[in-house]
Amino acid sequence: MIAPAALFAVVVVLWDLANTQGWVSDLILPRPWDVVVATYELFSTGIVWEHLLATFYETLAGFAAAAVLGIGTALAAGSSRLVRQMVYPYAVTLQVLPMLSIAPILISAFGFGYTSKIVIAGMIAFFPVFVNALTGLLAPDPDAEELFRSLRAGKKRTFLSLLLPTAAPMIFAGLRIGLTLALAGAVVAEIVSAQKGLGFLVQRYSSQLNQDDAFAVVLVLTAMGLLLYAAIGLADRTIVFWRHAGRSTSKTRSRERSVRRRLGETPARPAESAASNPSASQEEKVS
Repeated sequence: MIAPAALFAVVVVLWDLANTQGWVSDLILPRPWDVVVATYELFSTGIVWEHLLATFYETLAGFAAAAVLGIGTALAAGSSRLVRQMVYPYAVTLQVLPMLSIAPILISAFGFGYTSKIVIAGMIAFFPVFVNALTGLLAPDPDAEELFRSLRAGKKRTFLSLLLPTAAPMIFAGLRIGLTLALAGAVVAEIVSAQKGLGFLVQRYSSQLNQDDAFAVVLVLTAMGLLLYAAIGLADRTIVFWRHAGRSTSKTRSRERSVRRRLGETPARPAESAASNPSASQEEKVS
């Protein structure tokens, strides 16, 4: 955490220096303190809350639709080569389609309310969820797969006990990317046409050359994106716990060594530990 904090401090100092030295006009890049004050005023006056909740709802609804459709389509494509050949080209086409160019069309088709923003957010988030889930489902451990076949495990048991746990890390990787893209899609749709939302606020403040408030809204959007990303990371560590078990063990050992160094103790080596506790060694041999 020290390195990112130090880099952030350097960026803020350079940012403020660019303003004070006149390298950049305040009309283009406001001072950091002005952005902090503008952010406080957005929350203290209550202006931001309605727009924040609108963007939050559009993001989560679009992401939920993309997660259900993406994982469901990946399951169907992973179980059938024919379905995979049919679906994959359209998924790639949807990804390369410039969403900004068709956003006005989608807004005209689905209306100016929440629905059009949810559709755009879901369309942008669909591809990474689908591709990561499909990649995970198509890459099981060959040895484990052979073991399941030798034990004559059925398709349901193989899926629940092998394919799904193996694909879970890739699925959550796709969900992380999809959630951040859903937020970007909702904001883009709000900038194109909306009456509420953080993207609408950015567009309005920028058109008024009110850069302090515009940067403040961008700061709120950044914080929202980081919180959503952290929420998916927490779900990943909770559900796919076996992936992080080794990392937790290494952290525990590292902390133990650091505490021993502070206390002036020498970390016990495995051989020394066994010699100091012969009964434990004997029990291990017996077991």
